[in-house]
Amino acid sequence: MLMNQITIFAALILLGLCFGSFAGASVWRLRARQLIQDKLDGQDYDKNEYKKLHKIVNKNVVKDRSKCLNCGYTLKWYDMIPLISWISLGGKCRKCKAKIGWLEPLTELGVALFFVFSYILWPYPLASPLALASFSIWLASGVVMAVLFAYDQKWFMLPDLTNYMIIALGFINALLVVVFAYDKTAALIEVAGSVLILSGLYLFLYIISKGRWIGFGDIKLGLGLALLLADWKLAFIALFAANFIGCLVVIPAMIAGKLKRNSHVPFGPLLILGTLLAGLFGNYIINMFIYSLV
Repeated sequence: MLMNQITIFAALILLGLCFGSFAGASVWRLRARQLIQDKLDGQDYDKNEYKKLHKIVNKNVVKDRSKCLNCGYTLKWYDMIPLISWISLGGKCRKCKAKIGWLEPLTELGVALFFVFSYILWPYPLASPLALASFSIWLASGVVMAVLFAYDQKWFMLPDLTNYMIIALGFINALLVVVFAYDKTAALIEVAGSVLILSGLYLFLYIISKGRWIGFGDIKLGLGLALLLADWKLAFIALFAANFIGCLVVIPAMIAGKLKRNSHVPFGPLLILGTLLAGLFGNYIINMFIYSLV
């Protein structure tokens, strides 16, 4: 039994590191393609950033290879071993010695920890094909959320491609929940309530503020996360946690003078953190609340 658990944890760590590496690389490719598209569409774009990133994208997606963002050196397999390569190279490019940065190793480590703690804290028994399917969807969604988290944190944007991936994964999860529910009507109401809380509320704010208070990308992200949680109670916890974490971050920064009242704060990462907390701890919180009322 102990060996089985060790094997599972080792597999989750390795998978997490590999998918984290994929997520980190995807962030830069998405940004490069966004800049290329902005230039083609005649929109404003950062010319220095474009010059730096456009070379990492190949017209043929299949032939895309990871490259140094500074010198364009095509990375070999031994340059891309998650965490190990970054540590052995001292966080620098093998060829030009330019600093690689912290996004890649932090993303790799973050996804690995997400995989492990999701397994430890998963609130449902993994004893059926349906339960395993739901858990797999949760892990896959975590990889996409890592991309969205990093991208929004760095560029204050949520790419449509990754938002649509979250929506698709969430839809599959919600469909499984409804199809296999004993009371399908109640399950549909739970899902609808979740969507109303995490996406409908932000759509309302977007409309009345004419897009000044919140971006439309947050509405799409909220839809995907709502479908992923598929429970209005969990969605409420996610919303509360996101805003609570936001207060813990924003208020001290405003007091310290690092943020102003009109400063733009990316809400996507906060919503993702709130969803992770709701998905892993939400049922425990709900049960504690119900127990306190009895």
